[in-house]
Amino acid sequence: MEDNVCKEEIYQSVFFEYAENVRNFIYYKSGKLAMSEDIVQDAFAKLWENCAKVPRAKAKSYLFTIANNMFLNQVSHQKVVLKFEQKGHIDRDEASPQYIMEEKEFKERLENAISSLPEDQRVVFLMNRIDKKKYREIAEELNISVKAVEKRMHKALQELRKIHKRV
Repeated sequence: MEDNVCKEEIYQSVFFEYAENVRNFIYYKSGKLAMSEDIVQDAFAKLWENCAKVPRAKAKSYLFTIANNMFLNQVSHQKVVLKFEQKGHIDRDEASPQYIMEEKEFKERLENAISSLPEDQRVVFLMNRIDKKKYREIAEELNISVKAVEKRMHKALQELRKIHKRV
């Protein structure tokens, strides 16, 4: 049986071999060095958490996939933020302070609710609602079935409704 990445010397060799490549990959996609360095750290932390499941031979593809997904999640989050900022351009001079405060609180609650979703549900939800992708397109991109996309979306919407009702 092949060694998995849980052995410290294997983990270190994977880090020294791929960390810079993963960082550059994300940096080229984002143009943001700090973001790319954060994603590299998070990707390697995820690799360590799942080290028993990742053989040495699969470590590179695992890291790149995780890093790319983290990058896409951050991009999706930024799209949500930008969309709210754009929609928030009701003439602020005419809006009451009460309205502005309630709008801000609602945006924060919504962002927190979306970010609290499990990653698989959040990714499907944002790809559908922000990127306007059809379930079939999401299934192809994530390499899952359309039924899995439907189930994740259903669970995400249920969770968001629960959070909304609590408020």
